[in-house]
Amino acid sequence: MAVGEQPIIIKKIKKGGGHGHHGGAWKVAYADFVTAMMAFFLLMWLINTTSPEQKRGIADYFAPASVSQTMSGAGGILGGSALGSDGSKSAGSSDIIEELAPSSQNPNDGDSREAGKPAKPEEAEAAAMLLARQQREDQAFDSAAQSLRQALQSMPELAELSKNIIIDQTPEGLRIQLVDQEGRSMFNQGSAQPNERARILLRAISKTINQLPNRISIYGHTSASAGGVKPESDWPLSAARADASRKVLQASGVDTDRVYQVSGKASSEPLYPDDPLLPGNRRIAIVLLREAPLLPPDAGL
Repeated sequence: MAVGEQPIIIKKIKKGGGHGHHGGAWKVAYADFVTAMMAFFLLMWLINTTSPEQKRGIADYFAPASVSQTMSGAGGILGGSALGSDGSKSAGSSDIIEELAPSSQNPNDGDSREAGKPAKPEEAEAAAMLLARQQREDQAFDSAAQSLRQALQSMPELAELSKNIIIDQTPEGLRIQLVDQEGRSMFNQGSAQPNERARILLRAISKTINQLPNRISIYGHTSASAGGVKPESDWPLSAARADASRKVLQASGVDTDRVYQVSGKASSEPLYPDDPLLPGNRRIAIVLLREAPLLPPDAGL
């Protein structure tokens, strides 16, 4: 460089990139949104494609086996309170045991004073034993129902057929129903003999029945015919299907002495009263009977 010449200076200026991208957090949020939308549309599709029988089966599967209506913190036999409408599993019925202090709405009425007397000790003890027995029976029924549901879900050959079974508790006892579905029936058209899928389910049910000592009743049901006409053949057909189911149960190990009743109901008691033509009204109901009768509502001692 010659003397007196100015040096050449090169300045490099880095320009800022502005705010740039804010990381990948937006991608995670977008992926969650897409997943939620996919789940929503899948749910709507399932609701539109399932039949009423399938929806009822799903509801029964996820419904709690029993719900105690007591507000106390105890979960024992008496539910932390006296045996009455405020106790466990009373379902609104009147008190079983009268209050210790007799009350009379009309002091001048001798009959009213008599009705206000407390229950005798032996009557109260009998009521307590009966209620305890019923609660033990309910627990046994809940356990048997849960065992059957687990067996149906754990065995591949039964998992699909589990859609044809409805399990619930009635005042009569634990009811297990084999219901027809569109394209999946338990009996061939007009036949009294159960088909292979019905036999598989009946053999699975027999294992649950053998877990308990209760007697059983078996009922056959048919669906209504078009026009609301009840053919005469429905009565013997429903009875024959119930009896054929009994034979399968007994061949699977159910004791003959445990069968209390076998009868045909035809279409007189539809499972879906609003639509008696539905295939689900064609069914076999197997009821494990309660050994102790339920206390009638408002039954005072």
